[in-house]
Amino acid sequence: MSKVYNHLYPALVTFQNLLQAYRQAARGKRSQPQVADFEFKREGHLLDLQRELQTKTYRPGPYYSFYIRDPKHRLISAALFRDRVVHHALCNIIEPLFERTFIGDSYANRVDKGTHRALDRAQALARRYRYVLQGDVRQFFPSVDHAVLRAILARKLADPDILWLIDIILANGADVLIDEYDLVYFPGDDLLAACRPRGLPIGNLTSQFWANVYLNELDQFVKRRLRCPAYVRYVDDVLLFADDKHQLWDWKDAIREQLVGLRLTLHARSSTVYPVAHGIPFLGFRLYPRQRRLKRRNGVAFSRRLRTWRAAVSRGEMNFAQLSGHIRGWIAHAAHGDTWGLRRALLKQTLPVGGKPQETPT
Repeated sequence: MSKVYNHLYPALVTFQNLLQAYRQAARGKRSQPQVADFEFKREGHLLDLQRELQTKTYRPGPYYSFYIRDPKHRLISAALFRDRVVHHALCNIIEPLFERTFIGDSYANRVDKGTHRALDRAQALARRYRYVLQGDVRQFFPSVDHAVLRAILARKLADPDILWLIDIILANGADVLIDEYDLVYFPGDDLLAACRPRGLPIGNLTSQFWANVYLNELDQFVKRRLRCPAYVRYVDDVLLFADDKHQLWDWKDAIREQLVGLRLTLHARSSTVYPVAHGIPFLGFRLYPRQRRLKRRNGVAFSRRLRTWRAAVSRGEMNFAQLSGHIRGWIAHAAHGDTWGLRRALLKQTLPVGGKPQETPT
C-alpha cells in the first residue's frame, strides 16, 4: 500500500515557498508586462497570495487562450502570473511525493528526462527488438476526467486543504478545452456523462504534472501487469517493443481496455504495430535502428519561420542577436538527428550584416 501524506498545506503557504515559486514562475519571463508588474511590488503581492491561501479566499483568474500549430493544432491556455506562482507553490510540495513512484521510462516534464533522452531510449530499444506498438491517446488533455484524477491524487494526499486547492485549480480549467473534446460514452454511462468536468489546460505547470500522475496508472499497468520490459512514454505517446508482433497486438487490446478505466481511448489510426525497420515517427523525428531523421514538416516549418525572422530583421523589428538565438535553438534540437546536410542547406547564409553575408554555424 502506498504511503499517504497529510499536513502538507502549512509548508505550501510559507512565504519562503511562495517566494521560491515566484522565482520559478518568473524565470526567463521578467520582461513580460504581467511579470514586471508583479515584481514591482513583489513582497506585497506574495503576502496577498499568502493571506488568500491561508484564509481560503484565493480564487484563480481567467485564462488567456490562443492556438498554435506544433504541428498539431492546439489550444494553449495561459494562466495569470499570480496563478502560475500558486501552481509552482503547489507542485513544489506535492510533486516530489509522486515523482518517486513514476517509472524510469516516463520522459515528459521531469528533471533529467525530456525529448532527447526519450529519443535515445526509443532508438536503443529499436536496435534490440524487431517490432513496435505505437500508441497515441486520443484528445488526451481535453479528455482527462476530473473525478478520476481527483481519486488518484487522493490515494496519496490526505490533506483536505491541499485537496481544496487542487479542486479550485481543476474547476477553473474545466471549461477551457470543452470545444476541443469529442464526447465518448463508456460502458455504464448515462446522459449525464456529457456533464462530467474534464480537461487540463495545455500550458499549466499543474497540467503537465497531473498528466504524469494520470498516465502513471497506464505505466504501472504496462510494467507490472503486462510485464513489458521495453516501454517509453512521452506525455500521451507510448511505444512498446517486442520480437513477437502478435504479443504487441494482444498488448494493444489490453491497453485499450485499461484506458477505459481512465475514461480515455486510443487513437484508431495512429495506434498500430509495425517493424522498427520501417522507421518510428516520434517527437519530431523518424527513428530507425541506426539512423535518426528529422521529419520533413519540421524542416519546412523552420524554413518558414526563418524567412519570417529575416524579414523582421530587415524591418528593424528584431536584431541579429535575437535571430541568432532562434537559429541556434533549432540547431541544438535538429543536431540530435542525422541532419547535417539539412542544417547546412537551410542555414547556408544569414542576413547581410555590414554589407557582407555571414555564415550561420551548423
